[in-house]
Amino acid sequence: MRYKQLLLMVAILAGMASSNAVAQVANDTIYNPKVIFTGMPKKYEIAGLKVTGVDNYEDYIVIGYSGLSLGQVVEIPGNDITNAAKRIWRQGLFSKVKINVEKVYDNKAWLEFELRQQPRISQINYNGMKKGEREDLQQRLGLMKGNQMNPNIADRAKLIVQGYFDNKGFKNAEVNIVQREDLSNENEVIVDINVDKHEKIKVHKIYVEGNEVLSDRTVKHAMKKTNEKWDLIRLFSQKKFVPKDFEDDKQLIIDKYNEKGYRDAVIVKDSVVNFDEKTVDVYLTIDEGKQYFIRDITWVGNTVYPSDFLNSVLGFEKGDVYNQKLLNKRTKEDDDAIENYYMNNGYLFYQLIPIENRIEGDSISLEMRMFEGKKATINKVVINGNDRLYEKVIRRELRVRPGDLFSKADLMRSAREIAQTGHFDPEKMDIRPEPNEENGTVDILFNLESKANDQVEFSAGWGQTGIIGKLSLKFTNFSMKNLFHPSTYRGIIPQGEGQTFTISAQTNAKYYQAYSLSFLDPWFGGKRPNSLSITGFYSRQTGINSSYYNSTYQNYIYNYYSSYYTGYNSGNYYENAYDPNKYLQMAGLTVGFGKRLKWPDDYFTFTAELSYQWYSLKNWEYLYYMNNGVSNSLVLGLTLARNSIDNPLYTRRGSQFSLSLQMTPPASLFGNKDWKKLAETNTVQSKKEMYKWIEYWKLKFKSRTYTPLANPDGQYTLVLMTRADIGLLGSWNKYLKSPFETFYVGGDGMSGSYTYATETIALRGYDNGQFTPWGSEGYAYSRFAMELHFPFVLQPSSTIYGLAFLEGGNAWTRVKDFSPFNIKRSAGVGVRIFLPMIGMMGIDWAYGFDTVLGSKGGSHFHFVLGQEF
Repeated sequence: MRYKQLLLMVAILAGMASSNAVAQVANDTIYNPKVIFTGMPKKYEIAGLKVTGVDNYEDYIVIGYSGLSLGQVVEIPGNDITNAAKRIWRQGLFSKVKINVEKVYDNKAWLEFELRQQPRISQINYNGMKKGEREDLQQRLGLMKGNQMNPNIADRAKLIVQGYFDNKGFKNAEVNIVQREDLSNENEVIVDINVDKHEKIKVHKIYVEGNEVLSDRTVKHAMKKTNEKWDLIRLFSQKKFVPKDFEDDKQLIIDKYNEKGYRDAVIVKDSVVNFDEKTVDVYLTIDEGKQYFIRDITWVGNTVYPSDFLNSVLGFEKGDVYNQKLLNKRTKEDDDAIENYYMNNGYLFYQLIPIENRIEGDSISLEMRMFEGKKATINKVVINGNDRLYEKVIRRELRVRPGDLFSKADLMRSAREIAQTGHFDPEKMDIRPEPNEENGTVDILFNLESKANDQVEFSAGWGQTGIIGKLSLKFTNFSMKNLFHPSTYRGIIPQGEGQTFTISAQTNAKYYQAYSLSFLDPWFGGKRPNSLSITGFYSRQTGINSSYYNSTYQNYIYNYYSSYYTGYNSGNYYENAYDPNKYLQMAGLTVGFGKRLKWPDDYFTFTAELSYQWYSLKNWEYLYYMNNGVSNSLVLGLTLARNSIDNPLYTRRGSQFSLSLQMTPPASLFGNKDWKKLAETNTVQSKKEMYKWIEYWKLKFKSRTYTPLANPDGQYTLVLMTRADIGLLGSWNKYLKSPFETFYVGGDGMSGSYTYATETIALRGYDNGQFTPWGSEGYAYSRFAMELHFPFVLQPSSTIYGLAFLEGGNAWTRVKDFSPFNIKRSAGVGVRIFLPMIGMMGIDWAYGFDTVLGSKGGSHFHFVLGQEF
């Protein structure tokens, strides 16, 4: 009995000890517990959250990404922990995401986010591409030093680079993006973008099947950018094969069929097959369908304009071919399209939808469904991006104002007027109507980008004649009224009014000096577009000693041997050529007033100028009719001009015309002086008497037209420019032929000291002045030209375009011999560059085909400074 009691007590004590041991284990903290994912999950309350491995991030940011929070009850293992890891991973900031259970105590758990940050870019290398391609890809990829790099970014970059070169015709380009650890920077990589472009893929042959109405050539030439490699007719067109361009060109083929009335035409099959490693063959199978004609046209919903008027504007008659391209042009695109009749009359919300109402056989009935809407009134006109002009200077050029009815024509005209000021980049203008159909109003936004427009020309040096140089400052945003208010200056000069102030000085030491000053206010008084211009100038030209010419040979021999044996002093040589007793001095002052006209249209301007010029000559043998004495002229100038070009730097469309007449008073027609006797006497004294006051009339006509040969609203538009110029210089008295204001014809047309009070006229392909040498001064000329312009760069910092031209012209010494179409011909190519601080400059190569005064034109290079009209 005692034995059984003893055993029972031992068992009870052992059980108690076991129970206490279990309780002790349950209540102790377990570090880094092993999580068995195949076992039963257990619920824990999150008692702590810690982030390790990323020193650049605050813990609360990563914890916020995870979606977990202290006190939250989660299952371990379970979806809450898995989803938290996914949420952190989706941020794309980390290359490693791991959630550890750091410890547990009872039903509480402490979690650790073990992360590794994505490496950052320390350097990007673009290999196997040109500078321009690299710059394009830098903008497209958006990769920058300091950005994080991960596989998704690398894959995206590879696709973008591959697509970029694919669109440029490098269909076989190989792209490889390599990440190399940067050993000098922890957790940073060097990214190499390696491209092997191979050669561009070009089109070997285009095969067309199923076409009967349109020939193979017509179908091929309907495509703009998919052209056969050896197509000589389209020698300068794109020859590379670009898939995107091919898709666009297939639609152009369908458009060509639609233009002929084949509305059902489709390309049922197309394929591109490699011909060799460098070219592909293109196969097209076309189902043309049948041709359709117009049965009748009905209008629905029109109340503003009657149906008969709309039909006359549309221009379609019963039985006409159903030309969908022409239909679109007459309803939307043309300047006199139906849409513009409504848009220019306030109907901004107008809509026109042509519906093919009934199709029977080969005839189509069109129903023109129209929603005219109500007229839109301009609510606000907002100008953004202007940091050069006072805003009133821009607003005075606008044709759209708050409270006016909306007009598309006025909006386009406003855009042109802003471009004409030259203060904003016309290629970057974003003019946007923002309509509000609910209240019938529209806000007009002018988003502009300012560009530098002032010009500085400076050159200086020391030559054999002394100081040689030129300084010219042209300020195109001057403000005269702020001249004496320095507090209003923007920089060192008063600005903001859009006025032009120019000051210029040029010297060639003792031989030549010239100074000029001019001011132009395009809105004199600030209320109306009336211009005021004031110009003053002075110049002095000194001649060469006659003994210098007479002993040229002896000087050459003497100078040669002197320099050989003793060293020749070139300064004295040129100083001996200088003759202070031979000079021509000129001074003048011109005041002009211009007015913008409203008839025939408001592109016309009329300008009147009054100028006085003074000439002083002494032994000046370079003029044929006069060498000594003082002459004066008082000239009235009248100019009627029209200017409708869209862009003064690279013009795509529009025209320029001017008709000017300059005349002096015909004083010699009054009085009893015997002008015939004075002319026949032909002495120095008689010439002084004859030319004391210069008399003449000068009539000039100039014209330019610009026709876009591609989309005029596109950036790279081929433009045809035509030119026609005529000039006549006559006299009131047949015995008083003006020695000044003659035409100096031939060459580059740049003025210089050699022109001696004449007007220079360019005629490329010939020497400067070849048509009008000394003794054969030009009193009449004509000039005609055709030029093709194509832009290379159209940026605020520079405008560059190339040109090819055909030109012809001639000059005559007597007005009565003038024969405008008896011309000397030339042809050539050139380039023009406009830099904001310098202006327009260029170089032309031209070949003159004809003989002028015994000398053939031949090959010539011509340098151009300044923009000519």
